[in-house]
Amino acid sequence: MNKSICFSSNEDVVKTAFRDYMGHYMTEVAKRQGFIYDNTVSFAEKETKINKLMMDEITRMSGLSFSNGMASPEMIANNPNLRWAAFAVVNSLIDMIVPEVLDKSIGMYTEQRVGAYGDSFSFTVEPNDLFYVSKVGHDQRTTEFQKQFVGQMTIVPENRALTVSVNFYKVLCDKESLAKFVMKAILSLEAQITKEVYVAFDTAMAALPTTSATDNLHLKGWNADSAVRLAQTVSTYNNGVDPVFIGTKLALNKAVPADANYRYDIQSDFVRVGYLRNFMGYDALELKQVADWKNPHKLVLNDKRIYVVSPAYGKIVKLCYEGGSRTINRDFEDAADMTASTTIFKSYGIGVATNALAGVIDIT
Repeated sequence: MNKSICFSSNEDVVKTAFRDYMGHYMTEVAKRQGFIYDNTVSFAEKETKINKLMMDEITRMSGLSFSNGMASPEMIANNPNLRWAAFAVVNSLIDMIVPEVLDKSIGMYTEQRVGAYGDSFSFTVEPNDLFYVSKVGHDQRTTEFQKQFVGQMTIVPENRALTVSVNFYKVLCDKESLAKFVMKAILSLEAQITKEVYVAFDTAMAALPTTSATDNLHLKGWNADSAVRLAQTVSTYNNGVDPVFIGTKLALNKAVPADANYRYDIQSDFVRVGYLRNFMGYDALELKQVADWKNPHKLVLNDKRIYVVSPAYGKIVKLCYEGGSRTINRDFEDAADMTASTTIFKSYGIGVATNALAGVIDIT
């Protein structure tokens, strides 16, 4: 089944303009990296343009217009066809942008997949080890039998929802920005999904055993030699794919050479960005901190952990979307306080399914 509402010939124009609008906001306001946008047009101009494009599409889909007939804007704003069209556009843009935004924040350790309504997601985990070769005598016909088995992991999406109070009349009359409403919904979903995915990732990594052996994947305390050995282990068992060190800026700040007399000049990465972007030949990439909006001033990501992963070989976490977004509107006539509300539903599931080897370093 189709995952989004199909626009008219205006589809590409609306989607392209909103992607540019979102990229502008994420770069200039949110100070994120990796987004592409047109810097020759101001953000305010883009907001005006995208609101008009969205309203044009809404009126086209609904078959209504604010300029024709005797109906007042107030009456047109109450038309259920107009409300349906508005949130059909909203849902389509949310479904387009959310995965793109998330890929920039959790893409190092997360693979995203999209299915239809009612779908569950099955992952086959192949073993990544080889058969071992034994030394045998000339009169021995066979040696120890070996058999490899695959693992199976199923992820069943669960529904999530966010409800916001919205003055639909003001939105449709251009008194409030529909584009800003969509952007806020996208950022809200991104924050919640990022938190859930990171918790799944961090929990899996923290569960790695901390034995006293020299080849364990969970290190306690930063040690340059042990960190390099861990990176070599992860690379070797991931078919030679080089791993990267990932963590928050505060965590990566502790990843320094063992030599206490090491000196950093004013142009070094350590001084300019707060950590070494390359450590002993391995890249270090920062995970931007995430606000825990349910607990004011709290942060989600662990500042005392550095992870060693090989994204090019396999992602640790799987994020699976079930169908597209849906909305339910409550008209102001149905509420005692005459307020309208909109509930946006998004169904997704999260699980750990991979044959990639990874490691973690607890910074003490």
